[in-house]
Amino acid sequence: MSAPKPHDRLGQILADEMGAVNELIQARMASENAPRIPEVTAHLVNAGGKRLRPMLTLASAALCNNESPYHIHLAATVEFIHTATLLHDDVVDESAQRRGRPTANLLWDNQSSVLVGDYLFSRSFQLMVETGNMRVLDILANASATIAEGEVLQLTVAQDLATTEDTYIKVVRGKTAALFSAACKVGGVIAGADEKIVSALESYGDALGISFQIADDLLDYSGHAATMGKNVGDDFRERKMSLPLIKALAQSDASELDFWKRTIAKGDQRDGDLEQALEIIAKYGVIDATRADATFWAEKSKSALEVLPQSEIRDTLIALPDYVVSRAV
Repeated sequence: MSAPKPHDRLGQILADEMGAVNELIQARMASENAPRIPEVTAHLVNAGGKRLRPMLTLASAALCNNESPYHIHLAATVEFIHTATLLHDDVVDESAQRRGRPTANLLWDNQSSVLVGDYLFSRSFQLMVETGNMRVLDILANASATIAEGEVLQLTVAQDLATTEDTYIKVVRGKTAALFSAACKVGGVIAGADEKIVSALESYGDALGISFQIADDLLDYSGHAATMGKNVGDDFRERKMSLPLIKALAQSDASELDFWKRTIAKGDQRDGDLEQALEIIAKYGVIDATRADATFWAEKSKSALEVLPQSEIRDTLIALPDYVVSRAV
């Protein structure tokens, strides 16, 4: 029998605490006055997501010999923030599928998705406040603002063929890595860890989040719909300036640039265009180059945890970035 994947192993190690987190999530997503709130929330929360971000909070706290009961609150907070952003993202992207299921905005409507997302953000702040720790409130409030900044930046550079890799990393650092980083950092803070350890956890989460998003963007051009939970080519159809596209643009000849201008800048997409895009991407070795970038950030993530003493949780966290990259192979 093959060894469990790192996130599954984390789930096994943290099973009791994750049970408490899930109970808190179920309790706090309830609403006596608006039954649609738990309906919409349950559709996404119970859709089989890995719960990776709250597990990072619990794991980080455990690494620091945590004795506070509020790591459960913080893990639930992180999941609520994540779920809220997914609800909003699916409206912005006009997505029809998430985790292999119809999106909430498709099953209900855009208004419900936006307003329930707002509700979950509010719930997340209530949970933060209950910890009585101003520093974790500051970290997670800043992360929430950074996520919104990243999403707006992504919106402003969408369809802009001049978008650079540096700008792409800014987008990713905002919309994805900020929550990974905060999830790890607050685990150390609530446990009262030394600043050197808190900083290491923060760096681990930042690099892991960047690697995670690059691998996710790579899957859109190299994956399979059955394993992705979304359609191959969604980023192309939505004209997102993801890393594979940016790398392909940098090497394209004049006729290929005309193709990108028509399909991405102008949005004039026709039958066979996705296949042509994939051919250009293959021609310039973009898949391997993008995977190399994901691996670079994965290695940075792993090295950040070297300051922590060896333990089963540390070793599992160190194995996680390699698994993140392997998804896109």
